Parts: sequence; C-alpha cells; structure tokens
Amino acid sequence: MTEKLAAALHHLEAHTADHREALDEFVRIGGVSAKPAPNATMRASAEAVVREMERVGLENAEVLELAGVHPYAYAEWLHAEGAPTVLIYGHHDVQPEGRYERWLSPPFEPTERDGRLYGRGTVDDKAGVVMHLAAIRAWLEGAGGLPINVKVVVEGEEEIGSEHLEAFLATYRDRIDADALVLTDTSNLDVGIPALTVSLRGLAGATVEVRSLKQPVHSGMWGGPVPDPVMGLAKALASLTDDRGRVIPALRAGVRELEADERAELDSLPFDDDEFKQQAGMVPSAELCGEPTLPVLARLWHEPSLTIIALEARPLEGSSNQIIEAARARISLRTVASQNPEEMRAALVKAIRDAVPWGLEVKIEPEPVAGWWRTDAHGAAFEAARRALAEGYGRPAVAIGCGGSIGFVEPFAKVLGGVPALLTGVEDPACLAHSENESLCLADFHKGMKSNVHLYAELATALS
Repeated sequence: MTEKLAAALHHLEAHTADHREALDEFVRIGGVSAKPAPNATMRASAEAVVREMERVGLENAEVLELAGVHPYAYAEWLHAEGAPTVLIYGHHDVQPEGRYERWLSPPFEPTERDGRLYGRGTVDDKAGVVMHLAAIRAWLEGAGGLPINVKVVVEGEEEIGSEHLEAFLATYRDRIDADALVLTDTSNLDVGIPALTVSLRGLAGATVEVRSLKQPVHSGMWGGPVPDPVMGLAKALASLTDDRGRVIPALRAGVRELEADERAELDSLPFDDDEFKQQAGMVPSAELCGEPTLPVLARLWHEPSLTIIALEARPLEGSSNQIIEAARARISLRTVASQNPEEMRAALVKAIRDAVPWGLEVKIEPEPVAGWWRTDAHGAAFEAARRALAEGYGRPAVAIGCGGSIGFVEPFAKVLGGVPALLTGVEDPACLAHSENESLCLADFHKGMKSNVHLYAELATALS
C-alpha cells in the first residue's frame, strides 16, 4: 500500500461521522422528481449536492440547468497531470414516498434501526453520491490530491426515466470527456457481497384507459348488457402474460437463449429460492413466476417481464353498486439485451389494443423508453474495480446483472466512445428501493466508501 493511499484511508476512517451527517442532510431534503419542474425541493436538493461538492474540495461546482428540467449538480478536479479522467455519475432525485402510513419512521427523516438507515433515497441513490464525495475528500485532504482526474455529474431526473439526457448531452457535451465511467446506482448480490453490474434491462411502457360509458350507471338496472370497463381492462391486462407469468410471444421478440458459459456463471452464484422469496416479502403461499427451466437470476436479469404499476377504477371507500364509466392502468415492460425497446413498446400497445373486448373505447399513451445495456466485463478497468471492491469488502467481487434500468448508462457510454463503464452501488435484496421503508446497510455504506478510495488508486494505474 502506498503512503498516499494509506493516508486517504486513514482520513476516511477519521471522518465517518461527517459522511453520515452529509447523507442524513440529503435524505431530509428529499427531492421527488415525479413532481414536475420547476420544483423548489429539487432545486434545494441540487444546491445541497453542490455545497457538499465544494466542501470536499471539488472545483467549478455548480447547478446545471435546462429549461423545464430538474437540475443537475456538477463539479470537477483536474490537477492530476498525465493521469486518466474518470466521470462519476449519480442522481439526487428520489421516488415518491408512497403510502405514508406504511413507513415505520417518517420517509424524509433518516432513522437508524438494527444497522440499517431508513428513509427515502438512503440507498437510491444518495448513499452512492456521498460514498464518492467521501472518497474524494479522503484523497484531497488526507493525501493532498487525487491520483486521477474526476468529473462528477449528479442527475435530477433518473427516477422519471432521464428523459432529457439527449438535451443535457447537447448542452454540456464539453464537460464530460473521460477515460472511464463510474456509476453509483446499482446493487450488490447481497449484504457484504460486492458486485459489478454488467447488464441492465431496458424499459418500455404505456398508460391505457378503457371506457364504456359517459357516466356511471346502476349495476342492477344495467348490469349484464352494459359492459364493465374494469372487467374489460382486466381481461386485456391478463392476456399479456401466460399462466406462469411469462410475457406473450409478441413481447419476447429478439430474446436470445443463454450461452452455456452464462448459465454456468449464474449457477456459480450463491442463491437460495426461499431466501429470495423472503427478501422480497412474498406471502408463503405465493409461487415464483417465469420460465421454470431457468434459474431465478436468469429470469430476473435476462428475461423480459411485465408489471402493472398503477391501476385506477373506483376506490373501495365510497363505492356503490355501479358500473363505472372507465378504468385506467399504467404498464411497465422490462426489455432485455437484443430486444428493440421502441419495437417492444409498439408491440405492447398493439397487444393491449387487440385484447380489449366488447368494442370498448381505448386510449393509449406510450411512455418514453430506456435502452438495455450490456458490457464485456474484461480488461484493466474491470480488474481494477474488482481489486478495489475486494479491498473494501474483504471478499472477492462477483459479476451480476440487474433487472432494473438506468437511462444514463447507454447514451453516455456511447457518447464517450465505448469507454469502460463500471457500475457499483450498495443496494441489496433487503433495501426495498422504490418501496416504503427503503433502507441502507450502514456496514456496506462504509465498505463502499473504502472501496472507492481504493478504486481511484487502481484506476490511476489501470488506465494509464
């Protein structure tokens, strides 16, 4: 271990309370990007990130803005002459808090219980941002400078699909040239098991309304001859998957079979079906869905899936014996490598329209797509990341896929000419990201910060 690396690690250990304080402040601000711009809380969130960037020693820290877009935060440190430049990405926006009454503690008041920190955004992705800022501070204050040049971009609309990335790239292209891309927003295989994410599913979706009436009518006086739009919508939605929960063939176009080495790699990962069900919070009687001949992780990372993420008809409270006039749903389709997200969105729209029965009126609004991403995790940068994670966690890192989507990765990797993209993070199966009672494993938060300190030293050598 070099003297400077040892000094950076010592500084990190000596200031753990500062890093936790920064994370707590970020969580208290919140910043729900689903609330449209201009959004004062999103602005406050970006400004808080900029303040922390300045506090840790980064330069040219500022809020980057586009008209009608939630703000980004940006800063840099470019004084490592002759060393590679790394672009670090995270996001400061969060998901809506969901059902407030389901939270065991207030969603925007960080609360520690049993080694985990609870609150919206704790793990997705405010911890990821703080982990890198802490590692940067450790090098700048503890060792007198970073071994690499860094540019840090913290986005404000990741949780709503990064719809304006193209405009951001067009406006700020000169800020992002780099030799590698490091992201903060993915998962470990499990608590204490570090991972590099090497694939992401894409995303396509649509909002649908099915209507049969101009107004509600009495279900006794009209029921039978008059079609129920809720039932019609339910039939259409149910037709999109089979009895095993597998999407219909039209939504599987382009899906390729797993290669033997891919299957062997999946089989080598520590995994238990019952533990997976428990971590998800499944009721005991519920069965795992998908293709039964495939490992669960293959179904999660390499197979398309469909979810009804919103369903609207009439609330139970105040309901009466009526046939209501219309019903609505929002549908999310996860796509996989080799599928075309635009084509899959079109196929989804067609399948819904074709499946709605009884001549009911159908309105469908397609939603923006996010492309899938996949990388060959070989080469000096990936080996550097594996070594850094092993140093931080005290055990070897594994390569995993991710069932989610990160709209930032594919466009930025393409613009940067295919530079290595290293995806790390501290989500774990128990973290409940996007759900009520989201939480962060504090032990992994600390291990992740330590890994980042090592990562900068490793990349300085690997990319030179």
